[in-house]
Amino acid sequence: MTPSLLPPDDDLELIHTRDYETRVYLVNDDEVLVRGAVSDRKPPGLYVEDDPEPLEIHQMQVELAVRLRDMVITDARVGFESHPTEACPSIGEHYRSLVGLSITRGFTHRVRELFGGPRGCTHTTALLQAMAPAVVQSNWSVGVRRSRAAGRAPGAIDDPGRVDRFAGNLNTCHVWAEGGDHVAALERGETPLPPLQVRRRLAELGRDAGEWRGE
Repeated sequence: MTPSLLPPDDDLELIHTRDYETRVYLVNDDEVLVRGAVSDRKPPGLYVEDDPEPLEIHQMQVELAVRLRDMVITDARVGFESHPTEACPSIGEHYRSLVGLSITRGFTHRVRELFGGPRGCTHTTALLQAMAPAVVQSNWSVGVRRSRAAGRAPGAIDDPGRVDRFAGNLNTCHVWAEGGDHVAALERGETPLPPLQVRRRLAELGRDAGEWRGE
């Protein structure tokens, strides 16, 4: 079992655990496969007295095929692995309505319109909203992979896809706010620093941060 990212809780009474997991796989140069799961568990003995095992109440899984050039969903499948009523899986086919949607800006709003409240499964819809940012983040991984395949450094300034990725991040958070320091520096043509984690790891390995940019 993967260790928890949360602080130790031995002195606290656990009554519920929810886990999300998302993985993105490169299928080909223009498609990724995205798999996500959400799990709700009750601790041992809470729902079933003297039961030594935790009890999984929900486990929903979503698999999406996403076209990279426009981030549009081309296929969608939903599975109900654990569910509290027999009727829960009956909504699964409705999630085929995801096909044709862009997973970028406006996706959360559209998902709420299509699947919010009685129009969907609360847990599947929450999972979709957690998965979407991971797909966007994977675009940076694709860019690094393409740079390496072309013989460039992963953070090379001459990466032709860099401008599009920067544009896609505009106004997505306070760091990427239009008119903010980070965006202003990029607009002035200043060379962006490698991600903080990359700088730290290269330093731990005794290597120069300029390696990331091919300097």
